[in-house]
Amino acid sequence: MMQRQVQKAIDFARKAHRGQMRKTGDPYLSHCIHTGRILAGLVPSSGKRAVETIVAGILHDVVDDTNQSLHDIEEEFGDDVAELVASVSRLSYINQLLRRHRRVSVNQGVLGQEEASNLRVMLLGMIDDPRVVLIKLADRLHNMRTIYALPLHKAQAVAQETLIIWCSLASRLGLWALKAELEDLCFAVLQPQIFQNMRADLASMWSPLAKTGSPRRLYVKGNLIPLDEKSSTSFYNKSLTFNEGVCSMKDLLEAVVPFDVLLDRRKRANFLHSIANNLEPCTKPKVVQDAGLALASLVICEEAIERELVISASYVPGMEVTLSSRLKSVYSIYSKMKRKDISIDKVYDARALRVVVGDKNGALHGPAVQCCYNLLDIVHRLWTPIDGEFDDYILNPKPSGYQSLHTAVEGPDNSPLEVQIRTQRMHEYAEHGLAAHWLYKETANPFSSIDGMDTPETEASSYFSKDREEENSSDILLSKYKSLKPGHPVLRVEGSHLLAAVIIGVENEETELLVAVSFGLAASEAVADRRSFFQNKRWEAYARLYKKVSDEWWFEQGHGDWCTCLEKYTLCRDGMYHKQDQFGRLLPTFVQVINFTEQEESEYWDVVSAVFEGKQVDCIASQSKFDLVPATSVDATINNKVRLLRTMLSWEEQLRSEVSISQIKHDAKFDGPPGPLNLGEVVVICWPNGEIMRLKAGSSAVDAAQRTGLEGRLVLINGHLVLPNTKLKDGDVLEVKI
Repeated sequence: MMQRQVQKAIDFARKAHRGQMRKTGDPYLSHCIHTGRILAGLVPSSGKRAVETIVAGILHDVVDDTNQSLHDIEEEFGDDVAELVASVSRLSYINQLLRRHRRVSVNQGVLGQEEASNLRVMLLGMIDDPRVVLIKLADRLHNMRTIYALPLHKAQAVAQETLIIWCSLASRLGLWALKAELEDLCFAVLQPQIFQNMRADLASMWSPLAKTGSPRRLYVKGNLIPLDEKSSTSFYNKSLTFNEGVCSMKDLLEAVVPFDVLLDRRKRANFLHSIANNLEPCTKPKVVQDAGLALASLVICEEAIERELVISASYVPGMEVTLSSRLKSVYSIYSKMKRKDISIDKVYDARALRVVVGDKNGALHGPAVQCCYNLLDIVHRLWTPIDGEFDDYILNPKPSGYQSLHTAVEGPDNSPLEVQIRTQRMHEYAEHGLAAHWLYKETANPFSSIDGMDTPETEASSYFSKDREEENSSDILLSKYKSLKPGHPVLRVEGSHLLAAVIIGVENEETELLVAVSFGLAASEAVADRRSFFQNKRWEAYARLYKKVSDEWWFEQGHGDWCTCLEKYTLCRDGMYHKQDQFGRLLPTFVQVINFTEQEESEYWDVVSAVFEGKQVDCIASQSKFDLVPATSVDATINNKVRLLRTMLSWEEQLRSEVSISQIKHDAKFDGPPGPLNLGEVVVICWPNGEIMRLKAGSSAVDAAQRTGLEGRLVLINGHLVLPNTKLKDGDVLEVKI
């Protein structure tokens, strides 16, 4: 079915675009086909909506650039495809209109940050179907891949707009790989010399020759554009030329690895094979060869860890372990170097591996968590950990609820490599739950700078990015544990064995701990789900362990009985407390301190007091931090949605007055050219999904309820219960009670 429809669309586009050529010299049909191919890599392999998306992508320029009309498309491919094409055309028209307005009357076409934020909001608010943005992104991606055909000043203007607007929209759809490719294509156009140098430096770091100790040419921070804006030209406004030391723009664009190559191992092998076949006659430029070396280094890391997983018998048998990898975009690396003022060899997440442990839809969540810690032990035995670069977000989740193990190691070429380990349940929560990148961004400042916008805290959960602060100094390490005191709960980790433990004594300014370990109190389930409503039951278990040691007067290493033992732990340079045996030797076994929120800390010590006093623990109220997050996040999200919507409406009003667009009737679906705006409407936010909904002017609350498919339910407007016939106004927040 898909193949027939796609072929039909290609034939339709071939006839419509007959005789048209692109500036590259290729037939215009090639752009249509490449746009469809990009979409095929982004949508499911089957399904009506997927087919419609690809078909609309192939036909997206037919209405604007040929004699074919929307009515023709509707007759051949149906209403839905025609509506998608119309929306893409409308989106393109608005983008061109604002670009022309900016070029003529606003600072010679320079796109400011506030204007960019407003433009993003308006473009998103004008569409009801995210597939429209998807098609436009695929269109823009292929245009960026072939942008070398444009004059330099035009190419740079398009690249700047793409970097600021379309990369951000890609992130809101969760298209991290596509966003990374777009960023690098823009970076290659805007900063060709820096892009070429960084490609060479990464290849030098990750080359197999690095293992032999051959000299590496590191791209140090002094070679970056000066960070002092007074002494340098702005990064986005600097006029650049392709001098003799820089490859042609086409060569640089070819050195950007396509996003689908990173996602598909077969395509990646073909990509590397094509480069290898051209190395001897030197038909490939060095910058392209450097890109191949970077990709090959990732393959080497994958194969090394896969071999280790196969030969290792220590991880939990029967667990399905999947592996994926990514290269951080050169632009993201550059932004991080500039922001943190560090050299390229200190960007530890420039390449990353992610290991996801299957948990049978949560049925084996506890054993899967144990498997994660065992895999961590395997990784640390395979490669040397980098001091201070281990974070346990399983035991101590982020405020968003994100859980994963993060570690940075010296890879097989002695260069940094980030490894993330999580269960399937954690992975799905990170990608689609409260920790999802788009929702986290809504609760943050929507008008932040590019660096802040494109590198939020939870990008670690979405396409492997994480910004780390250096924590190698002993002062910083100690500051993490300055509040430790006897009775504080910890987790003892030895391979896949996770045991509950509690601190008995703190010595030598928090560098040494005396810990009571309960060998009869497995902690895998507690670690697996910190969001349990029975948090006090776990706090009670720790409190009773602490009371048992106190009652027995155990106070030295080795004291205990058959199920409880006191062990000594020492703070090491890697930021973890490792076990110290009776001979003073440090062992791989370590304890992870459980971090408390203020609420949890109060609850825990109330439980401890109740246990020591012999009182009932059940009477102590418990409210986990995860119970608090949704309400707080929803409130913040509503506020930001309202702010974004108000901005969008303000921009629409400004656009109406400036370009004198005549009002378009709401019923004219396909008659005439697609209009950029519909003035006979009211725009509201439908909660809890935060969807921006457009209705006819004069619509009431019951109309909105019908639109959402929840007719007959209670309706709240701006938090107040209203009658069904209450008229809606622009910017109202509407909630239908389920």
